[in-house]
Amino acid sequence: MPAEWEPHAATWIAWPHNRTDWPGRFEPIPWIYVEIVRHLARVERTNILVNDEASELRARQLLILSDVLPAKADRPGSAAGNVVFHHIRTNRGWTRDCGPIFLRRSRRGLDGLPALAATSWRFNGWAKYKDFRLDAPVSQEIARRASVPVWQPTLTMNGKHHRVVLEGGSVEVNGRGTMVTTEECLLSQVQQRNPGVTREQLEQVFADYLGVTKVIWLGRGIAGDDTHGHVDDITRFVGPRTVLTAYEPDRNDANHQPLRENYLRLLKSTDQSGKPLRVVQLPMPAPVWFRSQRLPASYANFYVANKLVLVPVFSDANDSVALNVLAKVFPGRSIVPIYCRDFIWGLGAVHCMTQQQPK
Repeated sequence: MPAEWEPHAATWIAWPHNRTDWPGRFEPIPWIYVEIVRHLARVERTNILVNDEASELRARQLLILSDVLPAKADRPGSAAGNVVFHHIRTNRGWTRDCGPIFLRRSRRGLDGLPALAATSWRFNGWAKYKDFRLDAPVSQEIARRASVPVWQPTLTMNGKHHRVVLEGGSVEVNGRGTMVTTEECLLSQVQQRNPGVTREQLEQVFADYLGVTKVIWLGRGIAGDDTHGHVDDITRFVGPRTVLTAYEPDRNDANHQPLRENYLRLLKSTDQSGKPLRVVQLPMPAPVWFRSQRLPASYANFYVANKLVLVPVFSDANDSVALNVLAKVFPGRSIVPIYCRDFIWGLGAVHCMTQQQPK
């Protein structure tokens, strides 16, 4: 599994349509997607999943109004440069979690096999939601349209093969064989993805299907995260041995202790070659609340595309601090803030709605 900062052939996203994800606050969401597509389409192909022709037409109209697409691209199926629509139905469309995890073959021992492939993990609505029937086959359909071979990761329990449940937001890799994930998401009995599966079995699955030789287990994720501990809200690789991790200095904040514990674990961790990691702290925004619910606002939910990094911001005093931290670790890329104070009401941000296809 390549690192996210390695060259992309494309980014896959799904156009927002499920109003229950943003109850009472859906209207600005498509415009946030417009802004994200505006930046992505400048640097790489942007594949957009829509439910049908009418959905495609509505998305095109907004993109045309914002000069992302030319006026002549006002009909479904019209050529539109780096923006390509795909009629693939979704329930929610968080492609980081229901989409495929792509793999790139090692330079050595090619043996005539394809350079790119994909893994299609079982998706079960984060072991929480029941409306995931349309999302479940999305990973296989994207792999088919990308024209790459696809594997369905399985393990054997009690003599039977079981597809392994995994969401892309729950794992983070450095592209060299090291993975970071959380015990809260993959080992907890709350929102349990793979009942009865052990830490050791999961590590073997990651080795077999993602080429991972070292797994760093963190503890818990952030407050408000309904995925129960996705790592892409707390800790991200930005280089083979450099990792950003969120911190909260306020001892009275619910995030202080779990983020401090994660930081201390990282300081003691090494990469796949036994070399210590460089750990860089990334601030958290002040708590974001809506309808008495704390939302999982985090700058760590950024997305690394070709030549740029899309970073969620929240009209917070720490926005500029976080952007400067990211500018230092990604000196060759433009750092692009994406306003997400409305978006985060859907309990996800920029990284959650994207999935990269490597070159």
